[in-house]
Amino acid sequence: MLPPDGVRAALIDMDGTLYDSMPNHARAWMRLMTEKGVDARPEEFFLYEGCTGAWIINHMIERQWGRSATPDEAREWYELKARYFGEMPRVEPVEGARELVEGLRRRGIATVLVTGSGQASLLGRLDTDFPGAFPADMRVTSASVRRGKPAPDPYLRGLELAGVDAAHAIAIDNAPLGTRSGHAAGIPTVGVVTGPIPADELARSGADIVFTSMPECTKSLLQLL
Repeated sequence: MLPPDGVRAALIDMDGTLYDSMPNHARAWMRLMTEKGVDARPEEFFLYEGCTGAWIINHMIERQWGRSATPDEAREWYELKARYFGEMPRVEPVEGARELVEGLRRRGIATVLVTGSGQASLLGRLDTDFPGAFPADMRVTSASVRRGKPAPDPYLRGLELAGVDAAHAIAIDNAPLGTRSGHAAGIPTVGVVTGPIPADELARSGADIVFTSMPECTKSLLQLL
């Protein structure tokens, strides 16, 4: 599964992979959709993880009312969702995530953030929670690409930032749209179960190897490397 002549960069998702943030995201989305009169289920937002906020808003409006979101709606709705997320209890890094990132860096492997989020409240904590691992010029966010996950664009952009090709990288993600994105970019892709999405769904969505928890991923992946 791993590149035969060495891994030089690890492209790592944020929500659900580095931070245990998805339950709060789902609650914030549900509060927004309820207020706006849009039918939704909390669990579906776990499946949308990796998409940009604009995509989610447009998708929900199209499904509810059969039309696209206007630019003003997309901006207003996302600002509300971000505010609601910021009002939620503080989220912490996923157990084992710090150890994984530190272990990768000790092995001389560059770490690049590849997220569909633009959530400033989490992006602003990376330097504190993962010091030195994700400088501003090594981050792919919702503002970095036109097409978010599951398109390959975010992970392809991550390769560009790292200055490596797909044969010398790995993608690490916890959501089907993310593993599809990494796989579509031609990168050996690691799926990590950190929430309600089962391991076989990650495998079906393009993960070359799936770990059932972040501590298992940290231990086993670092041994492989």
